[in-house]
Amino acid sequence: MAFNKVVAVLTVGLAAVHGAVPTIPGFSLTWSDDFVGSANSLPNTGNWIIDTGTSYPGGPANWGTGEIQTYTSSVNNLRINGNGALQITAIKASSGSWTSARIESQRGDFMAQAGGKMRIQASLNLPVVGSNGIGYWPAFWTLGNAYRGNYWNWPAIGEFDIMENVNGINRVWGVMHCGVNPGGPCKETDGLVGSRECPNTACQGNFHTYTLEVDRTAELEAVRWFVDGILFWQVVETDLPADVWTQAVHSPHFILLNFPLA
Repeated sequence: MAFNKVVAVLTVGLAAVHGAVPTIPGFSLTWSDDFVGSANSLPNTGNWIIDTGTSYPGGPANWGTGEIQTYTSSVNNLRINGNGALQITAIKASSGSWTSARIESQRGDFMAQAGGKMRIQASLNLPVVGSNGIGYWPAFWTLGNAYRGNYWNWPAIGEFDIMENVNGINRVWGVMHCGVNPGGPCKETDGLVGSRECPNTACQGNFHTYTLEVDRTAELEAVRWFVDGILFWQVVETDLPADVWTQAVHSPHFILLNFPLA
């Protein structure tokens, strides 16, 4: 394949401080990846599944979103950078086709237990794309583990978009998907959406910490989204029918990182 240009690079560290997994008061660390490894190596396959192609086997085309790239396991698209971070690179070939990368956690049991609280957090440096950012869609998110092997039960299984960024805009979105599509209690296909600009410095070209918190400690359960510790969106239990909340929030999820083009 002839490469026209490297368009954009998403740099990821699953930690609040680049290259180091933080200690968060009140929480016990149950899983992490600091992406320490040799430069130009793939991420640890004990932790991650590397998705390839344009769909899951038997699943919706274009990953169900209309994205146009092909995911690969090439270090041109996915690599440890040797400095404690993972880089996902979207590349446009001379033919006009795109390649990029998508990984998902091997573990699919991330959930808050009854009476407990869970946080999923990563430090992300979004690509600087200037005026050429139309279609760029880097994301850090989760899906209900019941999606695996079925691939047609979205959005009932639940999806939490911890961080989405579109078109190179200095703004991040947090989204919850649930229920039925179209419409339903989560207003699909849009989902229940909150957003804000990154604090202090632009989202692009700087590390910011994105956090999802599922809180089942209070009588009124909640899902919350933070950037750099600042709460910018939440959905509470009474916003949704009880059965919908239970299926989306009380069920195990897996984690995804990807850089699609749409």
